[in-house]
Amino acid sequence: MKHHLRTFYIITITQVLSIIGSAMTNVAIGIRVFNDTGDSTPLLLASFFYALPLMIGGSFAGVFADRWNRRLILILTDVGQAIGTGLLLFSFLSGNFQLWHLYAVSVVSGALGMLQRPAMEASVTMLVPDSQRDRANAIRQITGPAAGVVAPVITGFIYAITGVVGVMLIDLATFVVAVTVVALVEIPQPEADSAQAASVLADLRTGFQFLWKRRILFILMLYAAFINFLLFGPMTLSTPYIITLTGSEKTLGILLGLLNAGIVTGGVVMMIWGGTRPRIHGIMLGLLFRGAWLAVYGLVRTPPMLGLALFFIFFSSALVDASFMSILQLKVPPHMQGRIFALLFQLMYIANPLSLLLTGPLVDNVLEPAVGSHGWQVVAPLVGSQPGSGMGLLMLVAGLLILISTALVYAWPKTRRVERDLPDHSAVETAAVLEK
Repeated sequence: MKHHLRTFYIITITQVLSIIGSAMTNVAIGIRVFNDTGDSTPLLLASFFYALPLMIGGSFAGVFADRWNRRLILILTDVGQAIGTGLLLFSFLSGNFQLWHLYAVSVVSGALGMLQRPAMEASVTMLVPDSQRDRANAIRQITGPAAGVVAPVITGFIYAITGVVGVMLIDLATFVVAVTVVALVEIPQPEADSAQAASVLADLRTGFQFLWKRRILFILMLYAAFINFLLFGPMTLSTPYIITLTGSEKTLGILLGLLNAGIVTGGVVMMIWGGTRPRIHGIMLGLLFRGAWLAVYGLVRTPPMLGLALFFIFFSSALVDASFMSILQLKVPPHMQGRIFALLFQLMYIANPLSLLLTGPLVDNVLEPAVGSHGWQVVAPLVGSQPGSGMGLLMLVAGLLILISTALVYAWPKTRRVERDLPDHSAVETAAVLEK
């Protein structure tokens, strides 16, 4: 078991390097494209095209993560993403870069990421014992935010010297390291499902049937998507919200840095602590904590209080996300985890753009124009009557909805008993695979 736990940490360290490299490329391309076009729309479209495969076909990716060798999936998806970066690099070097090149590579990278993530999350079950999974999942939850803190700083220095080309070469080097390490280590495979269906659609149906028989898991997955819906749009408003309230780009950078610092700090706390038992208490209490601080974020106006709220909104992310991942890894058979994780990720990627589509028109056409009107006096004592108060009201309401809905879900006995009532997958079967 120690050997496989060590493998997890080796893979994680090299994947962190690759994530930082990819984040550096994203920042560098963003700088280059914005400087060339003076428009932020191409960057938003690139993000949309990256998410498109996950929104449309995320569940199907889980079938392949269960059918194919997961180590091979990790290798091939990393190689594929490196090829995409290489093609963009060639496009810049040749002087023929066009925006559609970026969009095409974004779609391909999104499709490869769609395959990679459920394969990696399912591999955690085979590499890490249940007693260590909360910490292991917490580490995985903070890798992205940690890269978000480090990558822009490094990119700023390197881009000034080498431009986008130098940054992308570093990214390719991190891909080489990640692929080499995964190729050299062993990732145990779960025993094949003796009832595996002949077709992809039939396998997908089997995954849904598994969840339908354990309906509380499916309800919790839908609820996680609902929380994302309430959170994603309002938090995307942070840049205009902070600029409107403070009028300072420098303050904006500091406050957004505090947001990432909160995620990383919460992850470190989770790694040291290990979370609650039963885990569902940590999930629900963490969401209540998040909702309360989102409501505070909508109420406060001074930079210190805005920074405090931003630090704590996502402080409990590792506790919530790592605990939920650990529950799924314990309750879902290893040969089926790819499908279940892929469905969870697809639900998230559907919720996020829906939140954005609703948030923009609601703020621009309803809430901000209403600031200072006669009816606004009802909420003015809470959120004020200055520019930005409409956005503040949205954050306050979203935070209160998270608080109320989480309290209701937590009060439901089936939620609190989820770990007791649902059987674990076969510990004997998993141990036998790990010993091979």
